[in-house]
Amino acid sequence: MAAAHKGAISFGLVHIPIELHRTTQDNDISFNQICKDTKERVRYKKYCPSCNKEIKSEDIIKGYQYEKDKYILMSQEEIDALKAEKDRTIHILHFTELKDINDLYFEKNYYAIPEKSAVKAYELLFKSLSSLKLTAIGQCVIGTKETLVAIVPLKDVLIVKTLFYEDEIAEIPKSISHPKVSTTELKMAKQLIEAMKKSFDPTLYFDSFHKKLKSVIEAKIQGNEITVSDNSEEFTPMDLMDALTQSLQQVENRVH
Repeated sequence: MAAAHKGAISFGLVHIPIELHRTTQDNDISFNQICKDTKERVRYKKYCPSCNKEIKSEDIIKGYQYEKDKYILMSQEEIDALKAEKDRTIHILHFTELKDINDLYFEKNYYAIPEKSAVKAYELLFKSLSSLKLTAIGQCVIGTKETLVAIVPLKDVLIVKTLFYEDEIAEIPKSISHPKVSTTELKMAKQLIEAMKKSFDPTLYFDSFHKKLKSVIEAKIQGNEITVSDNSEEFTPMDLMDALTQSLQQVENRVH
């Protein structure tokens, strides 16, 4: 997989050249848009109304609209020229504990992979953060944005987590009421939670819908007729205490 970003990590006078690689991969099944009548794929053309013709990607540049129908034009070369080597470098501003960062601020994760010449400095930073149980906070330019990041040691690698800025966090859209909860209800809820508690093992989970969708696609490729059963379940509202009691009994029955 190609690197998503090439730069460095720096703290004090220590400089560690790195590449950032995504920690996840896209397993989604993607569908194309098809014309219902002709069964042909719908095409999208990049069209200029003044030229009255379709234009190629190499003929397109970026434009920032500052007034209606008025643009400041920027080529990719001009944007790249703004990024000096120091802008691509993650400059560590300070260190903190990971628990001090609200989960709302986390965006994406990347593996930070060092260049061969920097493995010792990388290992020094990795071991220092691991032993002190600290996270580094820094900034660097990724794409067209100066990005706030957290550098976190995880197993054998440093993970770079991109963070949202404070002004990017949206307000809660509606106020949430907090009705009174009885002592009995709270006790039962806690019992249910405790009964369902176990260690997180990511190997236990998979996308069952993805599996069903893939099997249907394979069947259609083979020319088989597909019948889809209605698996919808009707939800019947229950008294809260009854729901808690029955849920707890179900969990206890599974255990025994």
